[in-house]
Amino acid sequence: MLAKVNHFLIDVRSELKKVTWPTRKETISTTWIVVLIILLISFYLGLCDAILAKVIRALLG
Repeated sequence: MLAKVNHFLIDVRSELKKVTWPTRKETISTTWIVVLIILLISFYLGLCDAILAKVIRALLG
C-alpha cells in the first residue's frame, strides 16, 4: 500500500512539472474578466427578478 502511495506521489510530481502555470499578469487579467462577468450576470438576473416581481404583483394584485 505504501509503495502505491509513493508511486502515485512521484507521478503527481512529474505531471505538475509539465503544467504551464500562468504568469501573475495573466492571472490578474483573467480574474478581472471573471469579476466583470459575474457583475454583469448579477445585474441582469436582478433586473429580471425585479421585472418578474412587478408582473406577478400586477397579476395577483
